[in-house]
Amino acid sequence: MRVRYAKRGPLRFTSHRDFARAFERAVRRAGVPIAFSQGFTPHPKISYASAAPTGVASEAEYLEIGLQATADPAAVRASLDAALSPGLDVLDAVEARPGTSLPDRIDASSWRIELPGVEPDTLAQAVAAFTAAGEVLVERLTKQGRRTFDTRGAVAAISVISESAAPSEVTGVPCAILDLVVRQVTPSVRPDDVLAGLRVVADLEPPVPPRATRLAQGTLTAQGAIVDPLEADRDGIPIGER
Repeated sequence: MRVRYAKRGPLRFTSHRDFARAFERAVRRAGVPIAFSQGFTPHPKISYASAAPTGVASEAEYLEIGLQATADPAAVRASLDAALSPGLDVLDAVEARPGTSLPDRIDASSWRIELPGVEPDTLAQAVAAFTAAGEVLVERLTKQGRRTFDTRGAVAAISVISESAAPSEVTGVPCAILDLVVRQVTPSVRPDDVLAGLRVVADLEPPVPPRATRLAQGTLTAQGAIVDPLEADRDGIPIGER
């Protein structure tokens, strides 16, 4: 069974390891007939797809669970949601159909990034400079050491949301909002890498830490839309044939 869940509010600071432990406890409390691996120390069969970094909110996190008996997806969704803390919310569950794996259905993600203290016009100028650049190199410390990579090539779309869009939990200061679609590449390009790219091309330096929310993950179509990876399981139509 494949599951979509959200990390909201203060629970966005839950690390992936902490969420995994919380989810395993929720599976037990909810009575989900989870399957276990073989061997001396069996583990519940749970696999995660492209988890968001700690501190980042998300409306589109995905995982897959192996079951040892059939179960109703709607009942599994409701019972898991009830067993998790508010802010870790299970939004959808579908029975996995044969075919493309869940990670192979995710090649892009959509983000909303709020920048308190930044004027929308200032952000628009930085976005224009970023878009006009052939490449925007940034440096990040990885497990393999410091690496320099291009952020521009990974960005499929970038724009400033109109001022009529009210930011969350931000009052009394201007707050520019960035709308961003990023392709999955190697090494991965995260929202903070794109913000580092804006600093490189336009010296944009938000006075307080930005707040990022992942809105969607899935397959990026030629029209620029992102297809939910669970849709192929729901309607049986392969994503590549849409």
